[in-house]
Amino acid sequence: MALSITRNEKTFEVKGRINATTASFFKTHFINALNSKKGLSIDINNVTEIDSNGMRALKELYSKAKTYKKPFYILGNGCKEIFDELRIESLA
Repeated sequence: MALSITRNEKTFEVKGRINATTASFFKTHFINALNSKKGLSIDINNVTEIDSNGMRALKELYSKAKTYKKPFYILGNGCKEIFDELRIESLA
C-alpha cells in the first residue's frame, strides 16, 4: 500500500507503510510542514508498518521539532512504543 497523508483540521492522518520506500517522502513532507506550521500532530492509526527507516524519519522529525521549539505529537495505535523509543533516544 502506498503512503497517503491527508490533513484533517490540525492533524495529519497517515495511511499505509512508513518504510524504506516511503520514509524519505514522509520526512520531507513533514519537515516542510514543520517549517510552515506552529507544530505537528501526526495520526498513525492507519499505518500498517513502520520499519527502521520509518523510525529514523520520525526521530529526525522529533529532533527538528525540538530544535525549532515546536510541539510534536504522534497519535494512534503504537504511539506509546514510538514515544518510548524517542524518549530513550533523547536520553542517550
